[in-house]
Amino acid sequence: MPLSRLFALIQYPLPHHLLSRLVGGLADCRLPWLKNALIKAFIRQFRVDMDEAAEPDPTAYATFNDFFTRALEEDARPVGEGLVSPADGTLSQFGAVEAGQLLQAKGHRFSMMELLGDDGEAARRYLGGSFATVYLSPSDYHRVHMPASGTLTEMVYVPGRLFSVNAATTEHVPNLFARNERLVCHFDTEHGPMVVVLVGAMIVAAIETVWAGQITPLSGEVQRVRFDTPVRLEKGDEMGRFKLGSTVVMAFSEPVAFTDTIEPGAKVQMGQSLGSV
Repeated sequence: MPLSRLFALIQYPLPHHLLSRLVGGLADCRLPWLKNALIKAFIRQFRVDMDEAAEPDPTAYATFNDFFTRALEEDARPVGEGLVSPADGTLSQFGAVEAGQLLQAKGHRFSMMELLGDDGEAARRYLGGSFATVYLSPSDYHRVHMPASGTLTEMVYVPGRLFSVNAATTEHVPNLFARNERLVCHFDTEHGPMVVVLVGAMIVAAIETVWAGQITPLSGEVQRVRFDTPVRLEKGDEMGRFKLGSTVVMAFSEPVAFTDTIEPGAKVQMGQSLGSV
């Protein structure tokens, strides 16, 4: 049995949420000797470039989570033309939404309707449209930004498991992104509806947004929030962050002409142009 499949299988019986909350508590620890040791070990292990951080001193962060969700210098990520990457990471898959299905990995597709919390009406908006998925590894910058300018209309919290979302798991756990806990953010844009889904994962302690603060953990039921007062965000504006790494799935109601210089598995940076709508 391949090690990647074994890694995926052993996750099924694990207490995902308990493990994630325990790690989250450690990441919020304010004991200087402990949080500094965690931060410095992480920088060494993942070769984090602190020169591009707005605060380059590792000991200046109050907690490991503050370090992990650190801001970058203002000019570190220029915003390109057209549709842009919402985060640093790996562009794991992109393409057309075919018959209401999105490509997860070779041999695996998953339902747009299930991804959006079994919302068939919302899913129909993206028939004939396009999607892109960006995986954020532990070493990446973990703030999520707007891939296009838009006005927030609805936020939907969908409970679920917390499988890892790395390449090994996406290849072997069917419907992974529609199984995991996630936050679905619906926007109106000049190109029509856009949805940005922040997917939780193993040891992701929480997801935050700029308009509502920390969202997870919440109850075990789907929760919907409509925004009567517009929340307008421009392309490149920060929209949220992960407290430890995860994945962003975004979809557009109109077809996207993705640039021919990118391919699945490519490393991307926040603000990098992915194509045009």
